[in-house]
Amino acid sequence: MSRAETAQKMRERLNNEIRRASLDNCVKCNICEATCPVLEATPLFGGPKYSGPQAERYRDGISVDDSIDYCSSCGTCSVVCPQGVQVSEIISLAKAVQKAQNGVPVRDRLITNTVLMGQVMTPVAPIANAALKFKPLRKIMEAVVGIHEDAPMPTAQTQSLQGWLKKRKGPAVKGSRGKVVFFHGCAGGYFETEAVKCAIQVLEYIGYEVIVPKQGCCGLAQQSNGLYEDAEKSVKKLARQLRDAAGISPDDGDVPIISTAGSCGGMLKHEARNYLGIRDDEAVNNVRERVRDISEFLMELYDAGEVEFDFEPLNMKVPYHQPCQVRSQGMGSPAADLMRLIPGLEVVESGRSCCGIAGTYGLKKEKFEVAQKVGKPLFDMVQETAVDSKIAVCDTETCRWQIQKGSGVKTVHPIVLVHKALGLGWTADENK
Repeated sequence: MSRAETAQKMRERLNNEIRRASLDNCVKCNICEATCPVLEATPLFGGPKYSGPQAERYRDGISVDDSIDYCSSCGTCSVVCPQGVQVSEIISLAKAVQKAQNGVPVRDRLITNTVLMGQVMTPVAPIANAALKFKPLRKIMEAVVGIHEDAPMPTAQTQSLQGWLKKRKGPAVKGSRGKVVFFHGCAGGYFETEAVKCAIQVLEYIGYEVIVPKQGCCGLAQQSNGLYEDAEKSVKKLARQLRDAAGISPDDGDVPIISTAGSCGGMLKHEARNYLGIRDDEAVNNVRERVRDISEFLMELYDAGEVEFDFEPLNMKVPYHQPCQVRSQGMGSPAADLMRLIPGLEVVESGRSCCGIAGTYGLKKEKFEVAQKVGKPLFDMVQETAVDSKIAVCDTETCRWQIQKGSGVKTVHPIVLVHKALGLGWTADENK
């Protein structure tokens, strides 16, 4: 399919009746403008109202407004809109049309392939980590690839999650509560393995048998970079992998799908439907109804009286940042609620809508300074709050990398604190 044909296909998707009716609900109240973290940081972005419903009324054929590429797709505008306008979705599709007509940079294709990065870096983890800290090499990467020399990078692990699962002995007692399927996301499979291991052990501790099927990418990074067709293929394939997980029989019913990958869980919950327009795929629809964030799932059990947590005290004060793509799922703040059940733990919420990284946005050399300006108030808050505890908490992987790099404070998933408070230790290896 030619660029022109791809662009026309994306344009037809953008002009569907749902989005046309959505943008006509805009009353120009400017709430989206007032809450947009990117508009606050740079004049290079026209703002969500202008770039979304206002400009969309005039877009016809070739898109010439390059400023829309500065939208980070954080989704804050759609969350706060009182009229239900799909502001972020409109802008995202307009960006995809532009990428389709102009072509997608090689860099934007490379940085969406987290699985490939993990597969390449894990066998040579010490060398890979040293290379990513080597300033001359980072300068070359910026010049050649377009990834900023100071952008946060993942830390390669010497063992992948699947490697750990193959070698571990497993729980001593078979799950008495039934089964759950675990969705770890690409980063959780290779880079953020500790959070996933802690989550698996917590679920086993409270009585679940955890099934971790082979799984690929959810397509979120591809969608954010305008690769809508690739994203659609990825999320459909993943949905089938999770739905058809080995070890799950028809007698088990609709087994919950639990995830520590906050943004990726959002892709399955609503972005595949609202951004990619996938509405009639049986596997995607099935998984969408079953997927739960780990904190969301544990709080549902607690609120229903199905589980009591015998937490040990953690006497510390920690800053907690709920990422924009977790907030957009409309589930409240389950991680903050869960952590506040731990005796002695004071949780201070950041109050910021975005850390600036927005998946791959803040890695790009032309967006890096914007991402840092967006994140600066959060970095300052983290430093001030964690002055004694030396630890911050956040639900998603790239946001943790951004916060840790920007603030200098170690940043972990909420489940790590839960793991510790249950007496299982700070790391999964302490609970062998």
